[in-house]
Amino acid sequence: MRIIFILISFLFTTSINCQVKDYYLLVGTYTTDIHVYQFNTVKGDAKFVSKISGIENPSYLTITKNGKYVYAVNENHKEKPGEVSALSFDKVKGELHFLNKTLSGGDDPCYVDVDSTGKNVVVANYSGGNLSAFKTNTDGSLQPAVQTIDHQGYSTNFARQSKPHVHCTVFSPDGKYVFSNDLGTDKIYQYQFNADKPQPLNEEEVITTDVEDGSGPRHITFHPNKKYAYVINELSGKIKTYQYNDGKLKEIQTIESDNTGGKEDKGSADIHISPDGRYLYTTNRAKANDISIYKVQSTGVLVLLGHQSCLGIHPRNFVIDPSGKYLLVANRDSNNIVVFTIIKANGFLEPNGQVIQVDKPVCLKFTEIK
Repeated sequence: MRIIFILISFLFTTSINCQVKDYYLLVGTYTTDIHVYQFNTVKGDAKFVSKISGIENPSYLTITKNGKYVYAVNENHKEKPGEVSALSFDKVKGELHFLNKTLSGGDDPCYVDVDSTGKNVVVANYSGGNLSAFKTNTDGSLQPAVQTIDHQGYSTNFARQSKPHVHCTVFSPDGKYVFSNDLGTDKIYQYQFNADKPQPLNEEEVITTDVEDGSGPRHITFHPNKKYAYVINELSGKIKTYQYNDGKLKEIQTIESDNTGGKEDKGSADIHISPDGRYLYTTNRAKANDISIYKVQSTGVLVLLGHQSCLGIHPRNFVIDPSGKYLLVANRDSNNIVVFTIIKANGFLEPNGQVIQVDKPVCLKFTEIK
């Protein structure tokens, strides 16, 4: 009887422990630091592990699938051209180590993504109005740009759209395409991608999707079922919902994200879907300083559930942890990261009391602990 009791206790304890999962949380900033925390998905709290300094304005990060390498844009000041840095990541110690950096191919790089092989990196240069592709070396370091593609055009908001402003470079779920939202031209560009080619982006057969004048497309995300895509528009404060099929976007809905102020007061920023595909969230800056919450219908269309204060100022990037239990938002101008619990029953957000104090946080990324 005692043996049976011990065995049951062991199995119960093992089951509980298997559900306890920690991840590394990497934080990009508008400083010279990238911070590393250990995030516990049971308690929803973060513990500081390390930081690396000397990386100028690492305002957006991406991590390879195996978690061994990190790439950060260097959104340098006007007098210095944009760069992108490569770092290795020690998953045992939770430490970043600088490898090298190279020119990004344009001014003010604001977004970076890496393909599933870890061999190709793509960067969006906001003020440069272009995107660049890079090959990686076997040690994770970056080669100089193998391809830089300039966008052309403008749109109706002359203060913000007098020229192209490439705001993201995102690999499609199947890895066959790169999508690039251009805030300045009100277009979504789709490039065919071939990881093995010396120049991986096909410039000859580019597909563009227009959005309404003055919209300012910023970021794009894909539903886990790969049937739908969602674009957050910074200037109009609206979300575009698309049916997605093999690189093609078909618009099925426009819905408001930022519901404050006039048309000149919008500042929508980021967009992500919960891992189970049930809820979608966006951040809104300017007057709103909030998070919009949506229910995703079976048809892919969104239903607005409500808004949650971000409990800070100027929310930029946010992230949902891999367990789907927590949403963390980076509030740049209040120097904090606020942790919210996602209420599974209705998608609402509830602050769990955890606030991480960091100077100018603007990008949050998770990766597994070894």
